Amino acid sequence: MRLLILLLGLAMGPLTPLPATAQNRAQVEAQFQNWLSQTLWPRAKAKGVSRATFNAAFDGIRLNWDLPDLVPPGSRAQTPKRQRQAEFGAPDKYFNRGSVNGATATGRKLARQYAQTLARVERATGVPGHIILAIWGRESSYGRVAIPHNVFEVLGTKGFMSTRAEYFTDELIAALQIAQAGHAPSGAMKSSWAGALGQPQFMPSSFLKYAADGNGDGRADIWRSEVDTLASIGNYLARHGWVKGRDWGFEVRVPASVSCTLEGPDQGRTINRWAAMGITRVNGKAFPAHEQRGQGFLLMPAGRNGPAFIVTPNFYVLKDYNMSDLYALFVGHVGDRIAYGMGDFEGRWGNVDRMYRSDIAAMQRGLEGMGHDVGGADGLPGFKTRRSIGRWQEARGQRATCFPEPGMKAALAR
Repeated sequence: MRLLILLLGLAMGPLTPLPATAQNRAQVEAQFQNWLSQTLWPRAKAKGVSRATFNAAFDGIRLNWDLPDLVPPGSRAQTPKRQRQAEFGAPDKYFNRGSVNGATATGRKLARQYAQTLARVERATGVPGHIILAIWGRESSYGRVAIPHNVFEVLGTKGFMSTRAEYFTDELIAALQIAQAGHAPSGAMKSSWAGALGQPQFMPSSFLKYAADGNGDGRADIWRSEVDTLASIGNYLARHGWVKGRDWGFEVRVPASVSCTLEGPDQGRTINRWAAMGITRVNGKAFPAHEQRGQGFLLMPAGRNGPAFIVTPNFYVLKDYNMSDLYALFVGHVGDRIAYGMGDFEGRWGNVDRMYRSDIAAMQRGLEGMGHDVGGADGLPGFKTRRSIGRWQEARGQRATCFPEPGMKAALAR
């Protein structure tokens, strides 16, 4: 009878919450192994993965309890207090001088070294070489950063028990397909803590869709081939809608008469209309003639507490690579420094890293209760949260700053 109860528990999951303690981890590990054999293997087999490939992938694999955003069976997801991913941290730390200058200096050298390859990729995709280089630099420091994790451990853990389990399970199946097809060199299936692979840090499904053979050897080797890496990044951006001939964006000054609540990709207008409202480039130059009739969007990543930008649709193509305003901004900025010798942003980042992510989530829930669309109560102050805060401030007769501040918590938090 005890054995029957245990087997039912492994199949159905525990009926009571199981915190991740040493006492119950063995039970969760057993559930994980059951999930691999009963749930994952049939799905992998249906996608053409052999039993030998499957067994080799999970030989000795156990749950990695150190990964973020885990939800052990029977427990509830909780918003963490602090940020775990650089893309969602303080802007001034993300744009620290060492990271920006290092990516720029190395990028300039590689622009000369791979000039012919970059020109060829740009002709094929329309994506400028300096943008491709900036992504390569940000993702893997131009292939120089060691990628430490076993992808099957990472995606297995997150597919079994994370806040986005379905997504990571799909990525795990894609990783098994990559292994089955023999795309990766021996021992190369290493990933970031999120499961991203190779020099361009493609998620496995992105590899299957967008990896490109840049050197004509019949393989898309994003692990050892710099040429394939560059071609793959260019192909990814092109397939996500990069508009040939347009820039990514421009740093601007936003007068007090233009509300920060106008931010967002759903509030675009032609760039000449933004200019007519009094928005100007920080360098004093007019917006390029070929850009003026194109769509532009207001971007204020720190609200009134940092630099402001008018960005083009290409900015949001960069966000498709990594869903972070700061990431896309870093890529565009470093790309400009590589290609044009641009300096630092004129605007300075204010002290905006003063709140826990869990506190921001509580504020978001409060705004949702008032009818605002904050984009989800995840504790991350994206553009929908920023402008919702601004609209709330304006409704109270206050000047909109469009960024969460500790003093707002008492009025908003739920």
